[in-house]
This record gives sequence, C-alpha cells and structure tokens, in this order.
Amino acid sequence: MDARHARITFDPSGRAVETRPGTPLLEAAALAGFAVNTPCGGAGSCGKCRALLDPAPDPLPVELKTLSLEELEAGWRLLCRHAASADLRIHLPASSLFGGGHQIVTGHDAAREGTADPVVRQAAVRMPPPSLEDGLPDLPRLDAALRAAGALDRAAPPLAAGPEALNRLTAGLRAGDYAGTAVFRDSRLLAFHGRTADAPSCGVAVDVGTTTLAAALVDLRDGSDRGVAAAMNPQTVWGDDVLSRIARAGRGREELGEMRRAVCAVIAEMIRELCLDAGVSTDHVHALAAAGNTTMESLLCGVDPSPLGCVPFTPAFGNGPRLRARDLGLPAHPDAELRLFPVIGGFVGGDTVAGILAAGLDALPGVSLLIDIGTNGELVLARDGALHAASTAAGPAFEGARISCGMRAAHGAVEKVVLGENPVFSVIGGGPPRGLCGSGLLDLCGQLLAAGLLAPDGRLAGPEELPPGVPDAVAARVARAPEGGPLFVLGGTPEHPFGLTQRDVRELQLAAGAIRAGILILLRQAGLALDDVDRVLLAGGFGQYIRRENALRVGLLPAEVPGRRVHYAGNTSLAGAKRALLSRADDARLDALARAVRHVDLSTDPDFATEFAMAMYFPG
Repeated sequence: MDARHARITFDPSGRAVETRPGTPLLEAAALAGFAVNTPCGGAGSCGKCRALLDPAPDPLPVELKTLSLEELEAGWRLLCRHAASADLRIHLPASSLFGGGHQIVTGHDAAREGTADPVVRQAAVRMPPPSLEDGLPDLPRLDAALRAAGALDRAAPPLAAGPEALNRLTAGLRAGDYAGTAVFRDSRLLAFHGRTADAPSCGVAVDVGTTTLAAALVDLRDGSDRGVAAAMNPQTVWGDDVLSRIARAGRGREELGEMRRAVCAVIAEMIRELCLDAGVSTDHVHALAAAGNTTMESLLCGVDPSPLGCVPFTPAFGNGPRLRARDLGLPAHPDAELRLFPVIGGFVGGDTVAGILAAGLDALPGVSLLIDIGTNGELVLARDGALHAASTAAGPAFEGARISCGMRAAHGAVEKVVLGENPVFSVIGGGPPRGLCGSGLLDLCGQLLAAGLLAPDGRLAGPEELPPGVPDAVAARVARAPEGGPLFVLGGTPEHPFGLTQRDVRELQLAAGAIRAGILILLRQAGLALDDVDRVLLAGGFGQYIRRENALRVGLLPAEVPGRRVHYAGNTSLAGAKRALLSRADDARLDALARAVRHVDLSTDPDFATEFAMAMYFPG
C-alpha cells in the first residue's frame, strides 16, 4: 500500500475505500456510501456514530464519557473523533446508520394535482417530404409544422436542437415518412419519434432537505405519479445543521465540490431506481425541478454558501437557476434542465416558495399560516394573497439531536406517548424503545404537562415532587438521573435507564419557543392577531407525525388557534416541485412569486428576543 493512502474496509459489507491519511473516518464512511448517524454534528456528545475499529486507536477523553469500559476495551470508538492514519477495518452496526425504517414524508395533502400544460410537451405532426423544389432543412421543416398545428406559438423563437436531438430528428423523419411525435420544451427540441403517436416523457421532482431527500417521477403526458423514492442526505456526515455545512463548504473548492458530488450521487441513484421500477429509460427524463432551503440549493449547484454564515446572511442567487442535469451527473436526457426554485432571502429558500405554490397560499382567502418544522423552521403568513415569510433556528431537537436519548424517526424510536393509568409508548417498528424522536419528545412533554409532572416554566418533577393523583404506573417512571436531575424513564435497565431529562425539556422549550416567537412577529408585522388565523398548515416530515393537541399544549402551535383549524400539508417542497413540472404557468411565475413575498429577518427584529423569552414558557 502507498504510504500516502490508507485503505479503510467497512464490515459487514466488505466495501473499501482508499483515502489520504488524516481524512476523518466519517468522511471515509461517506465516500464508501454510508450515511452515519451524527445528530450532534460530530461533536462526540451523542455517541450515535459508534463503530468497532481494528486496530483501535487509544480512546479519547470524550469517549470515556460516552462509551462504557467494556465497549472501549472491545475496540468501540466514535467515528467523528478519529481520522485515517493507516489501513483499518471498521465494523459499522446498523444502529449507527441512517435508513432502515427512517420515516421520510413523500406524500402531501395540500398540493393540487393534475396537469393541463406541462413544461415539456408533445405534438404529433405530419409534413411534406423535401424535394428538389423544397429543400428546407429538417429542423425548420419541423418548426413550420409545429406552428401550423398550433403546438408552437407563432411569436416563439425558432426551434433549436442539440446534436443528439438533431440526429434523432433526421432518423425519425425518414423512418416515419415525415410523420411522428416531437417532444419539446419552449422552443428547444428534445426528441423526435417517427410514427409514434405517444412517446414516453417524464419529469423528476426533488425535495433537497437538510436531513432527507425525496424524489418523485411524474408522467408529463398526463400528470400521473410513476413512483417515489427517499434517502438520507449524505451531507449529514459534515453536520446536521446548515451552519456546519456552510463552514465546511467555505474551506475551499475541494470541500465544496465534495459536498456537491455527494448529494448529486444520491439523487442520481434515486432517479435510476425510479426509472427502473417504472420501466422508463433515464433518457426519457426530460425535465427536473428541485426545491430546498438556501444552503441546500447552493450546495446542490456548487455555489459557495459562505455569505449565509455571517450578517447580513446574503444568498448568492435570488431567481432560480436553470442547469443542465447532465452537468451535475444526474441521469437524464442530454438536454434536460434542472430547475432550481428561487430564494426569497437569507435562510428562506426555495422549499418555502414550493410550499407556497403547493398550498396555493397566494390564492387562499382570509389568513393562512404555513409552518415547515425542522432544524430551521420556515414560516409563511398569507393574508388574501399578501405574503410574509421568515426562518427561525428551531435547533435540532426535533431531529433527535441534543436530546439525551434522542434519535431520528427510525426503528426503535418512541413516536407517540399516552400516559393515562398505564403509560403506552408507540415505537416505530415495534419492540422495546431505543430512544425518543421529535414527535415523541413533543408528545411526552405534552402528556407530562397534562399530568402535572411538568410545570409551565419547564421544570420537570422529581420523585419527591409528585402531585396528588398520579397513577402508580406513571409515578414508577419518575426517577433521578445519574447526575442527580429528574428523569422520566422510557426504557433501559434498572442500572442504566434512559428517558427524558431536564436538559431535554429545555431543548424543546428552545425549539418550540423559536417557532412560536417567529409566528407572533410575523403576525405583528402584518397587523394581525392570533384570533385572525383561519387555518394553519403543517408541512414537512415532522409536522406529519405530531399530534395537534400536544403541539398546542407545549406552545409549538399557538394555543389560541383551535385544533380544527390545524391541517397537515405533507411534503409541500416535493409537491411544489411537481407543480413546476406539470404547469408551464406555475413554472413561469416562480421567480415573480418569490419576489412578491416580504422577507422578515427575525434576527434584526427588536421584539424577537422578548417574544422568544416569553415563548419559552409552556401554555400548560
């Protein structure tokens, strides 16, 4: 082996990569195609990225706190704390990886389905063959036929085509006796099929989330769904939050390129999977649309997001760029465009514009509030077509980070809680609880508030502070953590229990308080009160699984808004991307729609700090 390289082999798959000495093991895992669970962003505090190393380096101080003595002696280490120095074998347990039951929302409720005018169209034409008297070239001949049939507007620019489309046109015209089907976008010919009355034509919509990716294959002929795929965003290896990724991308072009290639490779694999399952060639993917927050869209197209890391948080672009899919390594027709959604401003990105489009917020009567809950909470307030939007840093608690037993919504995660006389925990995939995901955290705190075990100021009751009337089965779970603070036990062993701690409650208060404060500031700037809100739409994966009554109880949603006005909107980012493919009118108005939204920068609002401090209290 070259001393300048280290060979890292990952078991049980046997997959291996060669990398430079000094490369963090998390990055080596990403290069091998593994998405390792790192909710703490690589700080070494969560212990989720544990793996068995052979040979094992000396343990670090942080590992002495996170791993047991037995694990350390066996060779278990945290991948986020070590780098490659020589050849190494790493056993990656399933518990340290993303996927395997992770709930990724790909559906939606708010989107308006169907298509009348997709961005890629087809037209069946017949034209006279050339002769000595009529020597018009093939492309202008097709142009004239399309205009005569009314398929191409007479004021449109002349029809253009790349070399591959021209070759197909020349062959198709002669094979079909100068009749066939043209596939085109605006005035750009994509394909020509001789004698074919109906040619395959598909589009791919992509939701580029900070944590998860979702893609949908749609038939551009009739607007039908041909399949949906989901995956974890491989960039999580460089941090769960956007600021971590901004910092890493800002180190240089090599790091920026690596992050772009990582996410594009996963999207490419999803496209191949979708096309294979649908029996469609990737050459028949004629259009793509992608929506994500400002940072994710910048990284997708290889634009340095560093200006977003400091005041005044300026994005590189506003209007949505149009890129060649093949230039990003995405399998599609050679001339297929990837349409990125426009950015509103700061951290309010294309996923927010997609949400507005999918929910039809600009056309809804009355007052509507769209909330996309995640590490960054995106908020949109609509009043009879007038739009205000903001982004608030809710923190990673909803993704399971910074929670003592936190985990993402995967097998073993408690997702719902009912205390009652006998506590009932709904565990994803069944079996005993392994941890607490975001919806379970919110559910549990809501139930503890109702039972009097959690005070409005966030103080968690200990064993000596039980209020009267607490059922014995519930009281038995109120204990003391090893460090002495209160603990509501979810599972584990009597010697090593795990559950909700006082610090966990504070993390939820921070997350819910940021969302609530943002809502109040938006309403105030629009001259509205909570009573004026006619409907609340919850978007995103987290919003799909929370229970309204507990979201209202902990103050994540304003308690002043009746539960009947709260609706689940699903994945509006993916739904909006589909709309951009299925409607030329929607695609054409995206940039104008983004410019019509008033961007509210909460960081500069003089009232935000006060509202945030007040919102930290639970309504009770």
